[in-house]
Amino acid sequence: MNKKLIIIVSAGGLVSFAAMFILAWLTKPSAKTPSTEVVQTTLATEETILKLPQPQVTTASAAGTIDSKMKRAMMEKQLKSLVYEVREKIQEYDSKLEGFKLREQRLQVVSDTLKKDTEQLDNLRIELASTVASLKTERDKLLKSRVEIAKKEKSNLESIAATYDKMESASAGKILTNMSQDPNNSADDAVKILHYMSERTKAKVLASIAETEPATSAHFCEGLKQIVEEE
Repeated sequence: MNKKLIIIVSAGGLVSFAAMFILAWLTKPSAKTPSTEVVQTTLATEETILKLPQPQVTTASAAGTIDSKMKRAMMEKQLKSLVYEVREKIQEYDSKLEGFKLREQRLQVVSDTLKKDTEQLDNLRIELASTVASLKTERDKLLKSRVEIAKKEKSNLESIAATYDKMESASAGKILTNMSQDPNNSADDAVKILHYMSERTKAKVLASIAETEPATSAHFCEGLKQIVEEE
């Protein structure tokens, strides 16, 4: 009786063990399906994360960031404007510098031209002064060589010349030659008398004088060209 009871109990234990084994095998979690505990842990973690306070961006911080960006943009804009203005100033300076260089070249050309003109004017002034001096000298010579006949002596000279016209040409020539060489008489008196003699007699007298005193005859001819009668 006891042996049967022990066998029955042992058999019942084996059946219970087998049943538990089969139940455990059937309820074994798969590799792809998370266990309830894991799922619960994950859910709890997510709930904890959701409950944590999210980082808040304050209005002041946001405004400061925007203001900083605006300031930076304005500074960049001002810098670009400044660079543009500097470039314009440089171009303007270069343009003015080229203009100054061109003006300087033109002024140099004008200066060189004026210098040449001044030199030419100086040369012309010197030549003019020399010409004026020569003309003055010639005028003085002309004034000195000019034989003037005053009104009051004209009638006397005409009378004397009429007398010489009646003389022989040789005799009249000798008298006139001696008259021009006499220091007591004016050297122009002989020329004045010849001036009022007739053209034919005058030619004969000059030819006669030229035979013995050619220089005197030449002097008389030159004097006759300088005769000036006072009006």
